[in-house]
Amino acid sequence: MKPYVILNAAMTLDGKIATKTGSSKISGKKDMIRVHKLRKDMDGIMVGIGTVLADDPKLTVSKIDASLEDNPIRIVVDSQGRTPINSRVLNEMAPTIIAVSSKYSNTQEIKELSKKADIFVSGSEYVDLSKLLDYLYSQGIKTLMLEGGSTLNFSMIREGLIDEIRICIGPMIVGGKYAKTLFDGEGFDYMEDSVKLNLTNINQLDQDLILTYKVIK
Repeated sequence: MKPYVILNAAMTLDGKIATKTGSSKISGKKDMIRVHKLRKDMDGIMVGIGTVLADDPKLTVSKIDASLEDNPIRIVVDSQGRTPINSRVLNEMAPTIIAVSSKYSNTQEIKELSKKADIFVSGSEYVDLSKLLDYLYSQGIKTLMLEGGSTLNFSMIREGLIDEIRICIGPMIVGGKYAKTLFDGEGFDYMEDSVKLNLTNINQLDQDLILTYKVIK
């Protein structure tokens, strides 16, 4: 058993989630409220180490009325255990789980991180995402919001671990071959190998377009 996983993200019309410099402010005010309402409804929220290093997020509910109990459990996929000890994701506003691979699980950095977060070890060099989701479900996380970067997003969807995608398309184009796309990684070689989706809802928030898809499995 695994959590029901919703990938939530914002991208430009040309599919970019960040410019080559890392600038990623895309959503309008109403969409940010939508995102934090979704966070409030989730048991957990997961990001990759790249997001932690680039944005230092708190991953809490802050744009709407909420109490500490409304904050989801935070999960960081961090194969090499690079999460800085002073990261905001390690504050006391919500519990945090850091997933690392066995290759890096005995470092001094991990020992320090274990004082502020639960450490889950799986996979030899990279975190075994399927085992991680099984563990999260066993810990009571039945719904999981994925706010990953392009690499984690692709790894999750390649392994069939994403159930739903909610995407905000902002009315802007940035271009750039080094700008991050919604899904990166190795990609699929042929269109027939691609993950198929079913469009279930379309909603407009000011100039933002919100599309909801179910992943066809």
